[in-house]
Amino acid sequence: MAGEIGVGGAARIAVIGGGPGGLYAAALLKRLDPGREITVWERNAPDDTFGFGVVLSDETLGGIEHADPVVYEALRRDFVRWDDIDIVHRGRTLTSGGHGFAALGRRRLLEILHERCASLGVRLRFREPAPPAEELAASHDLVIAADGVHSLTRESHREAFGPQITTHRCRYIWLAADFAFDSFRFEIAETEHGIVQLHGYPFARPSPDEDPSTRPSEPQYPFGASTVIVEMREEVWRAAGLDRCDERASSEWCAKLFAGALGDRPLRSNNSSWIAFRTVVNERWSDGRIVLLGDAAHTAHFSIGSGTKLAVEDALALAACLEEQGTLPEALAAYEAERRPVVASTQRAARASLAWFEDLATYAGQPPHQFAFNLLTRSRRVTHDNLRLRDGEFAASVAKEAGIPPGTPPMFTPFRLGGLTLRNRVVVSPMDMYSADGDGTPGDFHLVHLGARALGGAGLVMTEMVCVSPEGRITPGCTGLYTPGHEAAWRRITDFVHAAAPGTALGVQLGHSGRKGSTRLMWDGIDQPLPDGNWQLTAPSALPYRPGVNQVPHALTEPELATVREQFVRSAESAARAGFDLLELHCAHGYLLSGFLSPLTNHRTDAYGGDLAARLRFPLEVFDAVRAVWPAGRPMTVRISATDWADGGTTAEDAVAIAGAFAAHGADAIDVSTGQVVPDERPDFGRSYQTPFADRIRNTVGVPVIAVGAISSWDDVNSLVLAGRADLCALARPHLYDPHWTLHAAADQGYTGPGAPWPRPYQAGSRTPPTGRTDAPKPRLTLR
Repeated sequence: MAGEIGVGGAARIAVIGGGPGGLYAAALLKRLDPGREITVWERNAPDDTFGFGVVLSDETLGGIEHADPVVYEALRRDFVRWDDIDIVHRGRTLTSGGHGFAALGRRRLLEILHERCASLGVRLRFREPAPPAEELAASHDLVIAADGVHSLTRESHREAFGPQITTHRCRYIWLAADFAFDSFRFEIAETEHGIVQLHGYPFARPSPDEDPSTRPSEPQYPFGASTVIVEMREEVWRAAGLDRCDERASSEWCAKLFAGALGDRPLRSNNSSWIAFRTVVNERWSDGRIVLLGDAAHTAHFSIGSGTKLAVEDALALAACLEEQGTLPEALAAYEAERRPVVASTQRAARASLAWFEDLATYAGQPPHQFAFNLLTRSRRVTHDNLRLRDGEFAASVAKEAGIPPGTPPMFTPFRLGGLTLRNRVVVSPMDMYSADGDGTPGDFHLVHLGARALGGAGLVMTEMVCVSPEGRITPGCTGLYTPGHEAAWRRITDFVHAAAPGTALGVQLGHSGRKGSTRLMWDGIDQPLPDGNWQLTAPSALPYRPGVNQVPHALTEPELATVREQFVRSAESAARAGFDLLELHCAHGYLLSGFLSPLTNHRTDAYGGDLAARLRFPLEVFDAVRAVWPAGRPMTVRISATDWADGGTTAEDAVAIAGAFAAHGADAIDVSTGQVVPDERPDFGRSYQTPFADRIRNTVGVPVIAVGAISSWDDVNSLVLAGRADLCALARPHLYDPHWTLHAAADQGYTGPGAPWPRPYQAGSRTPPTGRTDAPKPRLTLR
């Protein structure tokens, strides 16, 4: 019988939960096949609802219009649309336009879906808890669990679905105001207890002349209505005494705090309580005939307005897959395959937005326009270039406040590190090439590789990790700086860069492989031990990188630590003589110095192990020793792993402390990477996924940062720099794809200033080559 769902035959479908996602799924499936028997169970009354307004995107509305014009037309009549976002901070209101929102009352949305389901013959069973999903699955072909963030279905089938639920650091409450805001409004209140923020948007237009008899179940709003969400950190909420306030007292407290925004009007509640947001992720979305939909499967923070949107899009996709696939297992697999990447992308954006509001206090001191730009671009869905299209005047005002000359993209502004001025904000990230001669000497490959990227316009070009000793190499193909021959070979490269690409800085990254050494070249088997000729590994503790695969390293003694420290010093002196402009100490990615910092790799019981201060001791000793011999006018940076992406490892809070310690010892900037410390890490990959760690360090410690990690577009670089989340941006793979990435970014943006000068031999190619015409005349007449 399950196979009939996908081929139009009769089927029995049970829907647990009468929210927008469950109702819309029921209506779509019934409309596609009127012979289906579909029942929706909802434990609350039909006019019960929590929250007030819902926001849907134009993309979601387009899907609804295509799938069910009746529902779309009903929604269209009631939607409130607006374009502006108002940002209120420290008594000043800044407005950005062109954003395009649409919202309506949640009760009205449910009413439309109730009417549609009833007209199609869907059975709606209100005030009646659904039978257990496994019981329904025995008598139905399909069970759709749309029972929300607290899904009983998901919790009773934990082993099948594999849920992971994260509770976050803010408390928030849903309220309403009986008037319509003119725009989406963000307002920041700085109280004696800490920062409190308001998120508000209209969901009902004023309706003074509407006949109430036309919608007996829908409240009338003579002056319109707005959703008001008030949010603050948990510790602020407790300090303000709100943990002891009831619903009414909480509403009154919020209305008093934001009296100016509300025009001294009261706030209305609706079974409102203070909630800590929970992010829901599931390893699997289906179990036999049971499938999760909407908040039961996934949640995304309300600050990007995505909960109802995702649920409705789930319903559209599930209905389509059931039509397109031949069997139920195929349909549910296709549904999950289609939706999971979209949901993952939305959740990444939502987590970035959520984290921004959690750390709002770190941005409160930014200049007004930068603060507003930072807020607007917090999720990375809105970018600098995108905002220029939406509201060019606002984008220009942000640049003007920052002192950026007209016509200059933020990425092409200079930046000073110590005594070194970089002409732009682009860094060619360190990338291991595994192409040195057998004794660690850089050769023609490195001259061409680094020389090409220096000619390509980046402000700073970094070498790969250059090893301080033979036993400190990762592979036999890694470069070193521990012999006179190495120094001479590197001098050949720095001389070329300084002569052929004047204005480009060349930096060296010094490191020691620690327990991750004595392995094959990457393309011969990454992290695999050499088939023969292995050398003895050393590390903070005798812990192999991968037990049973990599060798057990020797735990360094204190005299051996002194030897390693001296190796770093000798290499730094050699780097200075070789002509490098900047030195970076590699304390990331599980190599030797990183191994001291992480509690997962440092199990020492002496002065170099234990709490974070002790784990920092040796890396700081190395830093101090290197700083002492590195020329004072040349900057020194440190690369760290800001998280191990593993339980019990380095946390974001640890990273702030680590960065602060290096900054206090004289680091000119912190290069903020993540992970690669333990093999069982679980990184949260995605566009610019490491930049929030850099952002937090920069705006908490006050030290310049280099952001790195899946930054791939010039638009991302402009956005990060202008928002104050990063000072420099390091890009790796884009520079492998295109050595002249920076110059091409300038050409794409029509920039020809001093931040991206083309080498004289290349100036004839500084414009995009012409291609075939794409502007042919369009047909104007249609012949019948």
